[in-house]
Amino acid sequence: MKMPDGLHDDHVRPVRGLSKHASPLSFIILCGLIGAALLGVFGGGHNAARTTNGDAARLVVNMPTVIRNGEFFEARITITPLRDVQDLTLAISPSLWRDLTMNSMVPQATDEKFEDGAFRFSYGKAEAGKPLLVKLDFQINPSLFGGTAGTIGVYDGKQKLVEQLMKMKVRP
Repeated sequence: MKMPDGLHDDHVRPVRGLSKHASPLSFIILCGLIGAALLGVFGGGHNAARTTNGDAARLVVNMPTVIRNGEFFEARITITPLRDVQDLTLAISPSLWRDLTMNSMVPQATDEKFEDGAFRFSYGKAEAGKPLLVKLDFQINPSLFGGTAGTIGVYDGKQKLVEQLMKMKVRP
């Protein structure tokens, strides 16, 4: 049998042994990626609540620490004053919201402003022990890659009651 140019008898001989099978390395890599995704390495999954206790207030933040680019997510911030507060204010540093689009915030604050290097949302008087739950909905903008970090603080007017550092990793 005459072979086409460039082919020899070695090209048509049956392959014997392990070399006739695909490498198990590709299967191992695929299983590793699936396992990492199931463990939440690439985002998704349960968001653990992070609590910071101060002398005058307790701050509980529930938001993703790892998320994928372009996703929508919900953040829940619970503020519990441990004493009566005249002007309960939620302050969020701009670096935490860099390249995020906020779609909603419930309940709306009675006053919103940017002051002293933070977005400030005032909720007025608050009674000791009565929690305030603030729900925020966001979307990760395509330009955000790597992550973002900043602080969430609770104030009585200008007096800081409690503050928490937040970090969020953004995966492709």
